[in-house]
Amino acid sequence: MRIRNFAAAAILGVAALGLSGCATGLPTKVTRYSTAIPQGQSFYVVPAQGIQPGLEFNSYAGIVAQQLAARGYRQAPSTAAADMLVKVGYGVDEGRQEVYVDPVARDPFFYGGYYGRPYFSRYGYYGGYRSPFYWGWNDPFWYGGGVDSYVEYHSQVDLHIRAARTNQPLFDGRAQARSQTNRLDVLVPSLVEALFTGFPGRSGEVVKITVPKPPRG
Repeated sequence: MRIRNFAAAAILGVAALGLSGCATGLPTKVTRYSTAIPQGQSFYVVPAQGIQPGLEFNSYAGIVAQQLAARGYRQAPSTAAADMLVKVGYGVDEGRQEVYVDPVARDPFFYGGYYGRPYFSRYGYYGGYRSPFYWGWNDPFWYGGGVDSYVEYHSQVDLHIRAARTNQPLFDGRAQARSQTNRLDVLVPSLVEALFTGFPGRSGEVVKITVPKPPRG
């Protein structure tokens, strides 16, 4: 029994890690295309199409400006004075219901198996074999007994750098992530950091970058 309890605890620990990805960092897929960007160029950050200017955008534009400044580029006072225009877009979807199955609760080694057990239906005791398809996908017993549901959100940040006078493309980047939060103030800074990790990167590359969760305080 002790061995079973230890194994169950180990599996639960792995499952908890799988569900708490945002607790340790935000796994992000980054796609980048670029040409040579001369060092020391000046830039000005503007909202991409569909993004409203305002306080929220200004906060994210400031994060992008800090990343560029840390790499030797200069922030211009206006679009007219800039060598490059940096267009920033961001967003998160409405979320999608996902299902997580606890391997311990479904493991016949620990609980005698999911199939072939008597159970109580809403109409009374039923002593036959239970199938997960007995009620179809609307089985009232499907959620519970080792099955949990949660909402998964898809977020994205787009970054486009253009030569101000010719509109020549210099950099196109996109960072995408899945998480259990839809708070842009949490997601956008991490997505921007992922975009600038190894900036500008190799043109055409698709990389997976996990941005560590910032320390408390």
